[in-house]
Amino acid sequence: GYARASGKTGVVLATSGPGATNLVTGIANAYLDSVPMVAVTGNVAVNNLGKDSFQEVDIVGVTQPVVKHNFMVRDVSELQKTIKEAFAIANAGRKGPVLIDIPKNVQIDEWEYDENMEEPCMERKTECGKNDISEVLEMIKKAERPFIYAGGGVLASGAEEEVLELSRRIDAPVGLSMMGITAIPASYPLNLGMCGMHGRYASIMAQSDCDLLIAVGVRFSDRATGDVDEYTKKCMTVHIDIDRAEINKNVQTDHHIIGDAKQVLNLLLERLPQYEHKEWKDFVLSFPRETEYGESESVLTPKQVLSAIARKCPQDSIVATDVGQHQMWAIQHLHFDYPGQLLTSGGFGTMGFGLGAAIGAKV
Repeated sequence: GYARASGKTGVVLATSGPGATNLVTGIANAYLDSVPMVAVTGNVAVNNLGKDSFQEVDIVGVTQPVVKHNFMVRDVSELQKTIKEAFAIANAGRKGPVLIDIPKNVQIDEWEYDENMEEPCMERKTECGKNDISEVLEMIKKAERPFIYAGGGVLASGAEEEVLELSRRIDAPVGLSMMGITAIPASYPLNLGMCGMHGRYASIMAQSDCDLLIAVGVRFSDRATGDVDEYTKKCMTVHIDIDRAEINKNVQTDHHIIGDAKQVLNLLLERLPQYEHKEWKDFVLSFPRETEYGESESVLTPKQVLSAIARKCPQDSIVATDVGQHQMWAIQHLHFDYPGQLLTSGGFGTMGFGLGAAIGAKV
């Protein structure tokens, strides 16, 4: 919650054994939602490792599948370098959690802090040549019904303005993944809201009828796509993502660019002319953009409740949700105009997420 609300790296400390294992759900949540976080755990002294010592657990092994990287610091001389590397890795490329396990003897040992130690170099690499941009420009030129699908990668790279400008330049509506909800303001006329199973009708219809889908920083979750064989049957697909592993993993694309969303979109915008698609816009904007419920004087609807909450809250309020039906209602009926306003568990669907995330955001 702290990381998502501040844009900085979240940090969590836990003791050995059960303290460490209690972090696993939170670490997995950060991993699936690409949130930068450093978890620091204690462990038994190095000479007691592997002896089933009191409150000993191989937390490095336990968390291996749900971290970007993890470390066990066996000597205090490695501690400073390891911590610097952990923060660099958490924020490099596709962001995520890193774990540092520090045995008891290392915690109480002493070592001189090196003020001149170099920061690890972790550049955002963009594998994008002129031909890549040219191919996307040609696809946009041919398209009559373009649609932009924006996800959490837009927020992670700070590419909110670039996505807005892309939408204006190619006159295309924008649909959002759950993690991308706050990537563009709700007040933007071509923001059709969330796509997928619990998405808004206008967004779903626009995606299903488009002839060009430009996906930026999304992983094509099963909740967003449904039947992947049908998902892109009618359209050409361009996928822009920083994580090579996401390319053609769930959806086969016609063209892809691996790189930081902000950098790639800026390269594209430098060469992109202005287009107009009035008929296409009129079509997608003809669909309802709110989920409607039968109005009744005796029964409150979710929309009425959430609208009342929204009226009482300052416009820039941060909203944290747990997981379930109320989460979908919040996404459908609350309107977010600032990046990072919505804190919700996307990929892992962690019930109980809301309270902890709200505390982190408040901090």
